[in-house]
Order: sequence, then structure tokens, then C-alpha cells
Amino acid sequence: MLNWQLTLAVSGGAAVGLGLFLLVREALPATPALGPALRRLHQPATPVAGPSSRSDSEWLGGVARWLKPPTRDLALLDRTPEQYALSIVLSVLIGLLAPATGGVLLAMAGITPPVVVPVVAAIGLAVLAALIAHRDVLAKANRARREFRRAVCTYLDLVALQLSAAHGPVQALEQAAAICDGWVFDRVREALRLAQLQMHSPWDEIRDLADEIGVPELGDVGAIMQSSGSDGAQVHETLRQRADSLRDQIRTDELAQAEMVTSRLDVPGALLVFVLIGFILYPFVARL
Repeated sequence: MLNWQLTLAVSGGAAVGLGLFLLVREALPATPALGPALRRLHQPATPVAGPSSRSDSEWLGGVARWLKPPTRDLALLDRTPEQYALSIVLSVLIGLLAPATGGVLLAMAGITPPVVVPVVAAIGLAVLAALIAHRDVLAKANRARREFRRAVCTYLDLVALQLSAAHGPVQALEQAAAICDGWVFDRVREALRLAQLQMHSPWDEIRDLADEIGVPELGDVGAIMQSSGSDGAQVHETLRQRADSLRDQIRTDELAQAEMVTSRLDVPGALLVFVLIGFILYPFVARL
């Protein structure tokens, strides 16, 4: 005859282990998603998928449509709405399982809390875990967008140098993107390669990428280069001026963020002063 307490302990430990594994797996940096990029370059006429994978994707797609994910942030992070929905669902499951595991451990210790306590705790933790997962996506997208803006400054200078060297606008965009490494320039090179394969103008593809990921500074590069390609205008000075103004804007934003963080540090500093005053006044108050 099996011991039910041992069975509950093993089940609770397995649930906790699974939750920890999922948390560590979500925290580790993921490998670049090459599948979406290849699908955009080579879109099959009739996609072939198995019944199970098709049903899973349809289920996750329905959940993603219900959640209304931040599409621009996901496009910047190179994630799909289905991946976003899967992360939210896993977070909710972890939040629901944590109180159940705690209830099992309390039952093993001989403590039986009311049923309403684990139910309310499970609902609250599930909502909190979903909000944390959503905020994590937004925070990563904000960091990636700031990095993208800094890379756009370098790209503006490189394109201006290529134009000063008597290169054409299309060649200047391609060579400037080929000089540097990093995920930002990988996205730019992918957009330029896609424009070349689909026989589109590169500045239109760059502006489409800027609209897709929510980085209007990259769209400025496409707008400036469009005037160079269509009207033949000399725009290398315009590119340098835009790079300088963008650097000033980034510097101003970073200073404002630093001042905001510094202002937050005033609160614990003031609390520490009150604690020290309490330690100083306590002996005098105790003698009264």
C-alpha cells in the first residue's frame, strides 16, 4: 500500500522542479530564431505541418489573439505571438501550482489551511506571474530599442562616409551595414537582402522595418536616402547632422533616466536618517 504523504511529497517536488526548470529556461538567452527569417525569405505556397503541430499553433494563436500581444516589441525581439502566449501560459501554470505545492507541504507537516487560502493564493500568483512575464517582454524590448537607436547613430555615420567616397545610395546602405557586427546590423542586412530579392527599393524596406519594430530613427535613414536615390541630392551632411541630433537626444534621455533613478535613492536615504534618529533618541526616551 502506497503512502499518500510520500506520493504527495514526490508530486509536489516534481512540480517545483518543473517550475524551476521553466524559470531557468526562460531566463537563459535564447538562440537566434532563424526560422521566421527563412520563412519570410522563402514563403511556401502551401505550408506543410503535422496535425499535432497545426493544432498546437492554432491553439496558441487563439490565445495570442485573445491576449493582444505587443506586436512591435515582439518583432523587435524576433519572437512570435505564439511564443509570447506560451510564456504567459507557462507563467500562469507556475503561479497556479506553487500554492498547491505549499498546501501539500503544509499537509505533510500536519497543518490544514482552509480551502479558500490556496485557491485565492493560486489566482493571485497566477495573475502576478502573467504580469511579470508581460513586463519582462516590455523591459527587454525597451533595452533592445535603446541599443538599436545607438546603433542607428553609427549606421548614419557609416552611410555618410560611404556617400562621401562616391558610392551610390544603394551601395552605401549595403556596405555600411556589412562593416559592423551585431544583431542590429543583422536585421538591417536582412532587410536589405530581402529588398534585393523582391526587387524593392532598399529605403522602402528599411522604413518598413522601422515601422515593424517601432524604431522611427531607422525610418529617418530610409527617408533621407530616398531623397538621394530619387532626386540625386547630396545628403551626407544631412546624415551627419541627423546622427549628431540623435546622439544629443539619446544623451538627454539617459540623463533624465539617471536623474529619475537618483531621485528614487532619496527615499531609502531619508528612511535611513529616520532610523538613525530613532537609535539616537531611544536611550533618552527609555529613561523617561
